[in-house]
Amino acid sequence: MANSRELILGKIKQALTSSVPVPFEDNNNADQLFHPSTKDLEIEFAENFTKLLGMFVYCLSTEEMAENLDQLLATRGWKNCYCAEPELGKQLRQMGFDNFNYTDIASCDVAITTCECLVARTGSLVLSAAQENGRTTSVYAPTHICIAYTDQLVFDIKDGLSLLKAKYKKSLPSLITLATGPSRTADIEKTLVVGVHGPKEVFCFLVER
Repeated sequence: MANSRELILGKIKQALTSSVPVPFEDNNNADQLFHPSTKDLEIEFAENFTKLLGMFVYCLSTEEMAENLDQLLATRGWKNCYCAEPELGKQLRQMGFDNFNYTDIASCDVAITTCECLVARTGSLVLSAAQENGRTTSVYAPTHICIAYTDQLVFDIKDGLSLLKAKYKKSLPSLITLATGPSRTADIEKTLVVGVHGPKEVFCFLVER
């Protein structure tokens, strides 16, 4: 066993001393893989997001967003809404949502967050640890509501990463997540099951700005 271990470690050490050529050194042509469609980013995102069972709500103003959110919460009977982002929590309270439990994620009905950006091509929400919503906010609650704005829309994942690099420069968040619709798995007898590893429902309230 000791000889085998030493042999493996020796091979690793030898491999680390000699550089390995990058297999795709010139990847500048990656931009040509996905061409933006002729549709507006709002439409592109909405179509791809809803294809993945996401619930999309377009709002012309924050006032309209507050009305739609209030109607959704009342219809579903959700009382315990978790929000870990101080600024978002302040905005929600100013809109009249001041009777919710903003601190207990264990018993919440729904978690409300913002996002870093929206990726239109894949219908994804880009979230990060820098939003102060923790690593579990968007996956622990049974329902996730994301409040986003039209100026946060980008076409592709690469555009989203470029936006984050420009925003945070050399201090990138320790976690960057792409949430694409409700969680799902087909591991069990190849049958698609929704809501296994995360929320069963994901809502995106996109506000015009």
